[in-house]
Amino acid sequence: MLHFFKEILGLSPSKTALTIEETNPMKKFLIVGLGNIGSEYENTRHNIGFKILDHFAKNEELTFTTDKLGDVATYRFKGRTFILLKPNTYMNLSGKAVRYWMTKEKIPVENILIITDDLNLEFGTIRVKTKGSDGGHNGLKSVQALLNTTKYPRFRFGISADFGKGRQVNYVLGEWTSEENEKLPERLEKSAEVIKSFGTAGISNTMNAFNGK
Repeated sequence: MLHFFKEILGLSPSKTALTIEETNPMKKFLIVGLGNIGSEYENTRHNIGFKILDHFAKNEELTFTTDKLGDVATYRFKGRTFILLKPNTYMNLSGKAVRYWMTKEKIPVENILIITDDLNLEFGTIRVKTKGSDGGHNGLKSVQALLNTTKYPRFRFGISADFGKGRQVNYVLGEWTSEENEKLPERLEKSAEVIKSFGTAGISNTMNAFNGK
């Protein structure tokens, strides 16, 4: 009987499937952790973007593979596809990798999330925003220049600004203190929740649930 009505309406099974596909497309998100490649940078504050994605991948048993302009892993959850990207361009050219993978995977700018360190926030503080300036961050400067917009979602992870005059570079490229290392696991878990929430609950709900937490 169902087949009879489909024929009257001009809907073959393939057309019906196509209609469902078009009205409920799988959503894709590009999650970018900013950082610098190389073992000398691995545990530095500036590499928190890499660290968060590595923690996420470990939790979900994902493996990064080296591809064009970065290391990439794919995660599927609740009908969404999350493409995790760690650019291998070094921080100052991060935008090149972001633009390439956005184009390759046909991901709109509102579906990207750039994870970065932030000196203006206390250690471990989470701040998700829909837009904003680069704040003097070279990675964000590159993303802004290559995307030609400041209106892209970003996830800022506080590293505080506990350094003396003229010591900013050494501080940012320095390693976590023992006290920070003790607190990092809980903060990394919370950061993984932010990523899932961004793709499933939307950025507004994510901001309400995690900002300042």
